[in-house]
Amino acid sequence: MRKTLRSRRAIPYLLMAPGLLWLLLFFVVPNLQMLLFSLSEGTLRTGFTTPPQVWDWQNFTGGIDQFSNNFRNSIVYGGLATILCFLIGYPLAYSIAFKGGRWKSLLLFMVIAPFFTSFLIRTISWKIILGNDGPLLALVRDVLHVVPANFSILGTPLAVVGGLTYQFLPFMVLPLYISIDKVDRRLIEAAQDLYAGPWRRGGAIVGGIAGALLLIALQLGLGYTSATGEDATITGILVGMVIGAVVGGVIGGYLVSQSFIRVTFPLSLPGVFAASILTFIPAIGDYVNAQLLGSPTTQMVGNVIQGRFLAQNDYPIAAALAFILMAGILLSIALYARLLGTDELTGGTA
Repeated sequence: MRKTLRSRRAIPYLLMAPGLLWLLLFFVVPNLQMLLFSLSEGTLRTGFTTPPQVWDWQNFTGGIDQFSNNFRNSIVYGGLATILCFLIGYPLAYSIAFKGGRWKSLLLFMVIAPFFTSFLIRTISWKIILGNDGPLLALVRDVLHVVPANFSILGTPLAVVGGLTYQFLPFMVLPLYISIDKVDRRLIEAAQDLYAGPWRRGGAIVGGIAGALLLIALQLGLGYTSATGEDATITGILVGMVIGAVVGGVIGGYLVSQSFIRVTFPLSLPGVFAASILTFIPAIGDYVNAQLLGSPTTQMVGNVIQGRFLAQNDYPIAAALAFILMAGILLSIALYARLLGTDELTGGTA
């Protein structure tokens, strides 16, 4: 009897053993090796001096000082891409979950369809779309005339953030869809019966202000103002502010209801947390989009790490930068989880 109980208790550990062994061999051990390199001195040609013979903390402090702009680019671009993915992905996931009907499977397949193409090919295709002779610039420059004739998208933060948003949008949509689809429709009906109706005047005001501020922030943050003249800059900001205010007002006043604010969105917060993390982590560490769509001034820290590892063979600095990036991501996730209260979101506390 005791042997049977022990065997049953051992079953979960046996099932976890392959996964734990995999993590130990291919995650823990490589990270320990990279930690040794981050505190080492030397090169591939001269050889490395590793701890405990030497503890070179200068790799960390020097890396932060030398590549602070690249860290800033990674945080700004990754954060903007995550926000844009959320603004695009939440309405899409909501529509599929509540309005998809029998077309849900097809719509979800269309969301993940880009994954059937190579990441590199998708980035090159995006480069063609954003090129000076591409369809997007031809529309806004030659047809709508909202940018000057010498305006270029490639090589700017706009191109990098646009590429990141396109690449990682499915990582945002799928977790959001799963979370929204689990919302009990009876709770929404109960809220509507309790007069949680349209979000008219207040929603229009809040949505208009938020939309205007978001468009201005995007224009300033993505380098639109630095690529145009002064008059075009003022005009572009005003046009963007009006467009953002109108779109935000319509969304807040007519498309968003009190039942959504009070019931649907709070119940979908676990999906928001998971989706934003799954999007932000690969976006902040990406280097392909910055390499193909950006310029030397838009390089992210991932580009520096890739170049130091594979081109310059400077393993100590590359390993130190990788650990700094990893620590920054873990810290931001911890603060984000603290802000949202993930214990309550996941049912950890009553």
